[in-house]
Amino acid sequence: MSTALSGLPFDDIRALLTRFPGPDEAAVAAVRARDAQLTKPMGSLGKLEGLAEWLAAWQGKSTPTVQRPLVCIFAGNHGVTAKGVSAFPASVTKAMVENFTAGGAAINQICATFDLGLKIFDLALDVPTPDITEKDAFDEAGCAATMAFGMEAIAGGTDLLVIGEMGIGNTAVAAAIYHALYGGTAADWVGRGTGVDDEGLERKRVAVEAAVRRIGTGQDPLEILRRVGGREIAAMAGAILAARFERIPVIVDGFVATSAAAILHAANPRAIDHCLIGHASAEQAHREVLRRIGKEPLLELNMRLGEGTGAALAAAMVKAAAATHTGMATFAEAGVAGKEE
Repeated sequence: MSTALSGLPFDDIRALLTRFPGPDEAAVAAVRARDAQLTKPMGSLGKLEGLAEWLAAWQGKSTPTVQRPLVCIFAGNHGVTAKGVSAFPASVTKAMVENFTAGGAAINQICATFDLGLKIFDLALDVPTPDITEKDAFDEAGCAATMAFGMEAIAGGTDLLVIGEMGIGNTAVAAAIYHALYGGTAADWVGRGTGVDDEGLERKRVAVEAAVRRIGTGQDPLEILRRVGGREIAAMAGAILAARFERIPVIVDGFVATSAAAILHAANPRAIDHCLIGHASAEQAHREVLRRIGKEPLLELNMRLGEGTGAALAAAMVKAAAATHTGMATFAEAGVAGKEE
């Protein structure tokens, strides 16, 4: 599938959500066969063994590798911040993008430590999406174009995609998506995000409730994204979808990034089979979202920073899984007596 998809209409995106490739079971079988011969007791590397199988399944390679891992951070601004839903002003989004570019953020240090590539995408930060309590975030063409932009993020190649985000106010936007997808009350999905006080938490709850009341629950998932989403969330959804067609496994970051995966999962539950969730966010409601999309987090570090930080740390684990599987000797190669028959 070509990722040159600018101008992609919603109908084409819906079509893509019905015909993506599945896992390569032959590659998984080959990994299991080699694993049985490696110089260790069966199962002794625990989840690392499953990660090697996951890589093989979605790379379509009997020898899984992580040689070109890429962290993509999508940054967007939101008109709903005017409702006082964040402890920080919208200007912080642009300042943090500049910090990423200068190498001064947490994600820069994690990427440097584990030799992960890093790309930052500024999604029209000077033009926030409209306040979702009053207007739709996008028209259909704008939402589809933003998803297509996200699809282009993998141009240039990668064998493991890590997605994260930056956007003041976007935990409110993600909460609105979850509320619209799953129902309940706004309070079920709203947390403290960047650290709002009790008054800020109530403003955030009111804003999420108003946004979802305006559009109603139970709508088509792409319409929910269009009406109460954000540019960074639409772009992440596009990147996840494009990666599926290019056979690139994906690690998704926390509460906000998971909302992009949740949209795709609601459209087709098989759409995120190639995705891992990097970590369980400290933001309340993330675990309930993970339950609904059928995912277990790889790490639990009580993080809620965003920036792809939890997913990048998980990528280090996936790199280790690939290295141990491909680099270890077999019993025969090492001249070590194997398990008795």
